[in-house]
Amino acid sequence: QVQLVESGGGLVQAGGSLTLSCAASGRTFSIATMGWFRRAPGKEREFVSSLRWRGSSTYYVDSVKGRFTISRDNAKNTVYLQMNGLKPEDTAIYYCAASRSRQPSTNDYGDWGQGTQVTVSS
Repeated sequence: QVQLVESGGGLVQAGGSLTLSCAASGRTFSIATMGWFRRAPGKEREFVSSLRWRGSSTYYVDSVKGRFTISRDNAKNTVYLQMNGLKPEDTAIYYCAASRSRQPSTNDYGDWGQGTQVTVSS
């Protein structure tokens, strides 16, 4: 099992930036893909971005392309989500998740963090 702890959420004005961090511990050798998801009030959980734990492939939902950047530091077992140009519609609880699959669907993410709140004011 992999334990995940997110940090870095907060309140920011529209157009501002935040960087989320997700520290992994436990069976980190089993991680193939790390992902970020979000759940806005009254909405379903949504995929935001993912990357291969050992590799260069990254993926983004269309609504964040060009604004968000996912990265990792394998030495620290940490994945980051740099969020620029934030919009009120980015307001959500952001979760990181780990998968043992190199091309996971949402259901393939077996380990989840507790989430961190991001609020963007207009």
